[in-house]
Amino acid sequence: MHLGPATITATQAGESLIALSDRGAGVPLRELALVGLTAAIITYLATGWVRVLATRWGAVAFPRERDVHVQPTPRMGGLAMYLGVVAAVLLASQLPALTRGFVYSSGLPAVVVAGGLIMLVGLIDDRWGLDALTKFAGQITAASVLVTMGVAWSVLYIPIGGVGTIVLDQVASIMLTLALTVAIVNAMNFVDGLDGLAAGLGLITASAICMFSVGLLRDHGGDVLFYPPAVISVVLAGVCLGFLPHNFHKARIFMGDSGSMLIGLMLAAASTTAAGPISQTAYGARDVFALLSPFLLVVAVMFVPALDMLLAIIRRTRKGLSPFSPDKMHLHHRLLEIGHSHRRVVLLIYLWVGIAALGAASTIFFDPRRTAVVMAGAVLIAVVVTLIPLLRRRNGPVAEVYDEK
Repeated sequence: MHLGPATITATQAGESLIALSDRGAGVPLRELALVGLTAAIITYLATGWVRVLATRWGAVAFPRERDVHVQPTPRMGGLAMYLGVVAAVLLASQLPALTRGFVYSSGLPAVVVAGGLIMLVGLIDDRWGLDALTKFAGQITAASVLVTMGVAWSVLYIPIGGVGTIVLDQVASIMLTLALTVAIVNAMNFVDGLDGLAAGLGLITASAICMFSVGLLRDHGGDVLFYPPAVISVVLAGVCLGFLPHNFHKARIFMGDSGSMLIGLMLAAASTTAAGPISQTAYGARDVFALLSPFLLVVAVMFVPALDMLLAIIRRTRKGLSPFSPDKMHLHHRLLEIGHSHRRVVLLIYLWVGIAALGAASTIFFDPRRTAVVMAGAVLIAVVVTLIPLLRRRNGPVAEVYDEK
């Protein structure tokens, strides 16, 4: 009488082992590189066409009082970036080494659908303008599409107070995913103020998430459950790389809200899909850092833009203005004021975000204590480089720079 349950258990265990074996497809580095390269090439080629289209449609950013750029510049670059995303994801779905990632997860189709929706909202804003509430509703809708298609935080790890791993119920999962996604989308939108800034930050943080995801693939024997964050992040890195030559100072086209919100949504999706399959026992002594790394990556992604957004909200609220009212007091404006050139400000912010993002991702490859020491040294160097103009201000005038908005 006791053989039945034992037999069933053994059968189920055998099926689970077969499924796990089938999911182990190795680490497809060449395929990931090909997908990223495709995203870069398609985006680069499409951007020229979109620039002409934006000019004809009247989607042009004319200089305003708070702007520093001095000539009308087409925006709507997010359309070219989205075309790169679609082309790269379609290629990934056809590569034998990556197709199983579509079978076990809906993360990649979700990014295409939700990304298309939020890009369309940004496109309308780039051409005709949208009020803050309508744009926020569009962001919530796009984030809801991600959740509906299965991209959501299901487990949360809290290392303090002996709490440990918390399995989120449906409501908590939805609320957390919506909050993080909308926060990252708006943070990227806030930081899009200098030529090449948002695209460069997207490239850096997507590369960090890709590095983290490849580490997960390696440690899990190529388990295809970890394919979505790797593919999403390498696609985003390629798209940003392809757009940068058109957008770096002096920019021939701006990505607009259609591009910055697309970057934010894809970063949120990559971080969320990276967090989902992580096991609490996968990394031995590094469990805490492995479980926290997706959150650390989210913090790294949001570090500079979130600080800028928080200061802007506090500053505007104190003046009795709407938190969404524009001004010329963003972090990059302040760096320009102390004497950095346009290009140097962009590179400085690249440096700060790179330290945070790559430092968080490297915890999966290296001892966290060694990583912390290296990061501390990098932060010290970044502080010194940032403050150099203050020591030289009396020696000459502040460099003339140009800004997007």
